[in-house]
Amino acid sequence: MYEELIQSLIDLAIREDIGDGDHTSLACIDKQAIGKARLVAKESGIIAGIDIAGRVLKRFDAHAVITSLLKDGDKIESGDVILNIEAHSLAILQSERLILNFMQRMSGIATQTAKYADKLKGLQTKILDTRKTSPGMRWFEKEAVRIGGGMNHRFGLFDMILLKDNHIDFSGGIKSAIIKTHAYLFASNKKLDIVIEARSIEDVQEILAVGGVKRILLDNFSIQETRKAVHIIGRRFETESSGNITPENIREYGECGVDYISVGALTHHIKSIDLSLKAIV
Repeated sequence: MYEELIQSLIDLAIREDIGDGDHTSLACIDKQAIGKARLVAKESGIIAGIDIAGRVLKRFDAHAVITSLLKDGDKIESGDVILNIEAHSLAILQSERLILNFMQRMSGIATQTAKYADKLKGLQTKILDTRKTSPGMRWFEKEAVRIGGGMNHRFGLFDMILLKDNHIDFSGGIKSAIIKTHAYLFASNKKLDIVIEARSIEDVQEILAVGGVKRILLDNFSIQETRKAVHIIGRRFETESSGNITPENIREYGECGVDYISVGALTHHIKSIDLSLKAIV
């Protein structure tokens, strides 16, 4: 499924950008001309999306030669050459902006993730992304999180049960939500992990009384509340902190002993890394 998503989004991006032709390039570039170019960093960060760059370029020129000087996850500084390209000049020109759009955003996410992950060094706590991704770009953005040193939460609504506040309220409460979920999984013959959100220490205690889940998500808990909840839960279930997590306080949350910390800002509140694709003449 993921391979299909990658290919379909690249197809969509090409259709969106090229339309019925790159008339600027077609007007002034010989179709048989071969060109060379290099991808250069214009600021520091973590590079991500090198494989995607190759996929995009080869859609325009199957015989393009890409020489990577770095690999995904490497640190970059302004002026670093990331990769060199030799291909039909038209292919380089037509793929240029698509390559940059993918790689700049992915590198921004990888860089953001690395900043958060570095704060947790030495702790058992792992950092997770969320579903707060750009429509259609989820695979690319979650891949960038992995490159930056984070882990992926569920990919979509289909690969995990996540009972959040609205699910709990609509279904009649914590106990009702858990019981109905187990009945649904049994009836549909599905084996999915169950994560349930707690909004208070009282919720935590009720979840412990009911049981039947893999992880308790402590939503918008303070540092003190998180520490207390982790103590109450012990090792009976996995724990996850979420909500109002920043680079300034993530270490404190990790030191409370939670297994995971999920941060929506990894993908929805990022600054792209500036890159440039320049012809070699």
